Amino acid sequence: MTALWDEWGARQPCTVLQLEDVQVVQIVENKKFVKPHLVSVQIGCSNKTKNISRPLLGHFKTAGVPPKWKLCDFHVTTDAVLPVGSEIKAAHFVPGQYIDLQAPSIGKGFAGVMKRWGFKGMPASHGTSKTHRSAGSTGQNQSPGRVFKGKKMAGRMGGNNVTVSSKVLKIDNELNLIYVKGAVPGHKDQFVRIRDAVKKQGTACFPQDYLPPPFPTIAPEILETLPRELIAKSGGIDPFLAKES
Repeated sequence: MTALWDEWGARQPCTVLQLEDVQVVQIVENKKFVKPHLVSVQIGCSNKTKNISRPLLGHFKTAGVPPKWKLCDFHVTTDAVLPVGSEIKAAHFVPGQYIDLQAPSIGKGFAGVMKRWGFKGMPASHGTSKTHRSAGSTGQNQSPGRVFKGKKMAGRMGGNNVTVSSKVLKIDNELNLIYVKGAVPGHKDQFVRIRDAVKKQGTACFPQDYLPPPFPTIAPEILETLPRELIAKSGGIDPFLAKES
C-alpha cells in the first residue's frame, strides 16, 4: 500500500495493482444454462515458464498465448467479446471508475471467539480461572437442548473469498499499474480479480469525463496517444475549508 494526494491536498490511502501479461485465452459460449445469453471469456495473467502440465500446454498452444500462472472466467455480453490473444492493459479501466476487487483473505488459522468475532470474553478477575478468553454459554436448557446453527464459535478464521468495492485513483499506462483506493484482500503478490462494480449500474460506475468508457477495451491507436499517468479528480469542495466553516 501507499498513498496519493488529491487536488485538495487530502491524503488518499491506496493499493497498487499490476496487470502483468493479461491476455484472452478462450471464448466459451453456453446457450443452455445462461439466461440472458452471455459469453464466458477466459483471461490468463503472468507468464509461466516451468511446472506446466501437458493438458495445459496444449490448451495454451491452441490459443496461441504463452502459458499463464492464473486463469479466470468473466461473463460478458456478445458485443464485448475480445479475440483470443488480445492483451488487456491498465487503460481498460479509467480513473474515477468504481470496481469490485475479489481475492482470498489472509488465513489466520484456528482462532478463538475474541479474535474471530470480537467477543468481550469472561471476567479478568473475581475468581475466573483459565477461562478469560472463553466464549461462555453456547446453548439453552433442555428445550431446545441443542446449539443453534450459525452460532458464533471458535474456528478457522480467514482464507475466504472476499469482495470489496473501490475507486480507481490513478493509472500508469507504461507500467500497467492501477492505484485503487483503500486496502485489497489477500497477501502481497496475490492474484486479484477485477471487474466493474456490480452495485453501480450504467453511468454511475464511471466519471462523466470518461463517458462512454472504452468498450470492449482500449484501442491500441488510442493507447499510444494517452499520457503515462491518468489521475482521478475528487471533485466537490475543499474538505479543509469545509471543516473551518
